[in-house]
Amino acid sequence: MAKTKARELERFGSNVRKLREAKEWTQEELAEKAGLDQTYISGIERGERNLTILSIAKLARALAVAASELCKGIDR
Repeated sequence: MAKTKARELERFGSNVRKLREAKEWTQEELAEKAGLDQTYISGIERGERNLTILSIAKLARALAVAASELCKGIDR
């Protein structure tokens, strides 16, 4: 169970990183646009943070994608 959770968080973080890098943004830039701390963004991308719906919504708005885009591949 714990391994599945870790994989899901890692997949989510990977999705965030790919979308951020596609925009050529630093973690600091994404953090500013999303209203989150840079260390929090770093933890997300490393799969160490279990986000709230509010944080997911902030990231999706900042990246101009649907929240479902951030969750792509998690159900595998």
